Amino acid sequence: MTTIPARLAKRAVTHVSVAAARPDVLALYRDFYRAAPEICDLYAIDIPPSLVRARFRQEFERNKHISDVKVLDVLLLKGRQEYQEIMNTWKMRAQLLALIMAPIERQGEHPTGFLDAFYSGKDALAVAPLSP
Repeated sequence: MTTIPARLAKRAVTHVSVAAARPDVLALYRDFYRAAPEICDLYAIDIPPSLVRARFRQEFERNKHISDVKVLDVLLLKGRQEYQEIMNTWKMRAQLLALIMAPIERQGEHPTGFLDAFYSGKDALAVAPLSP
């Protein structure tokens, strides 16, 4: 596919409410979902499109609690920009793999016991060094 930079460009829109932004969010999600097989082909990655779709879905699910319209508009703009960069192959293969294979941080989940802290790599008994 030839790269036409303006082909995927969309004008930034300021939404009045979260309900008004919903169609744009769903359209962006559909674009990512439909492009998963093409992304795998463009970047020649040995990852099934279902995994790419699942990873994109995780990103959308991670931000589903957003209720501020301004934040939602910025996320939509960045998501559309990310989509354009991926589809125009402006990203390197390593950047895309880092995006797809990155683990999702669980928000609000903190280690409670010693073993949880140990498994997460945190030293619960560490003493802060004294400042000179």
